[in-house]
Parts: sequence; C-alpha cells; structure tokens
Amino acid sequence: MSRWWSDRHVLKAAVVAAVLSFPIAATADAEAMTHVLHETPTPQRFSFCWGGTCAAIEQVGLTSEEWSRVRAMFDPLPRDAESELETIRNAIGLLESIVGPKTGTSGDRAGTFGNSAWPGQLDCNDEATNSTNYMRMMRADGLIHFHEILDTKTRGGFLIFGRHSTAVIAEIGSMKKFAVDSWFYDNGKPAIILPLDIWQAGWKPDNSAAH
Repeated sequence: MSRWWSDRHVLKAAVVAAVLSFPIAATADAEAMTHVLHETPTPQRFSFCWGGTCAAIEQVGLTSEEWSRVRAMFDPLPRDAESELETIRNAIGLLESIVGPKTGTSGDRAGTFGNSAWPGQLDCNDEATNSTNYMRMMRADGLIHFHEILDTKTRGGFLIFGRHSTAVIAEIGSMKKFAVDSWFYDNGKPAIILPLDIWQAGWKPDNSAAH
C-alpha cells in the first residue's frame, strides 16, 4: 500500500465503498456538490470531491511548482478555441495526476458501478464538479481565453442507472457548448471534450470501460 494512503483515507474508503455499491450513489449528497460549486477555488485552496456526489470532500492546495506545471501547458497560449480545448483536456488529466496522491484517489477507475472495491473512487458528479473547478482556476489565472465555464449538466431520465453528469464550457462569441467529461477513463487521463448535444444524446467512447 502506498505511503500516502493514510488511516483516514482507509476509513473513508470503507464508508465510500458501501455507498458506491448501491445505485443511490449518483445522488449521494447533491447539497454538498452544490456548495462546492458555489465556492471560489484557487490553486492554493479548493474543495475536491470523491466518494459519489461529494460524499467525501478534501481541502486541497497546490504548491507553486505544481501549478506552474499546469501553466506550462498553456505556454504559449493557444491561438484559437480548438487548440484551447485540446490544452484544457490535457491539463485536467495533469491535475488529476497531481491531486490524486494528495487525496488518495490515484486509483480512481473509469466509471462508477462495479468499482466499489477500488480505493478513492469518484462518480460522474465528483468528476464534473472537480473538472469545473479546475477550469475555473485556469480561467481565473488567465489561461483560458476562448471559453467560459458553465454549470454542470446531467443527461438521462429518472432512473439513476441512466443518468450521467459532466462539466460544461461554451465558446465565447458563438456560445457553442461542449461537455468536458473526465469520467470515461482512469485517473490522470485527459478528459473527453465534445459538443454538448452529442454528449446529451448518450455518446460514450468505444474504448471506455465506464458504466
């Protein structure tokens, strides 16, 4: 077991595993998720959600060196909206790899259901919340110029198994909306970015094991 996996994380993992073993995990604590999304995150201090709809919340801070790695991905700044999207998706993957050891979530696997035995698991609501805050920090630092950060969106019907959430951004000017979805792959992989209407129609990458 890795050194960073503290007793506190082990205890939380046991509780979270019980939560994630049931469908209700997708709506475990919507009030906590809403609270986190109304905060103003900074690299020095921000809330990180995991365990299913912010059932567990960690206060995280990045060192100046860690945040400089994110800034380096935008140097030089992207020249157009399309290249900015590519940089954003890779920066989210980088942040996941930095934050994972701090929160005990490096082992987060793609998807939600069937992963309760894995420590530090996130559901789609956790992923959507964290990705939204990552992008807010990037934009506040002047790294994102061609897009604005919107509220999270959920697709699917009444049944929990059919529902899925994502972070959302919009291109300034055209206001074309994009889903920014980091749930489809394991921790540290680049997020998927695609037009929101295609995502809302139920799109999923063929090579993703997420469910």
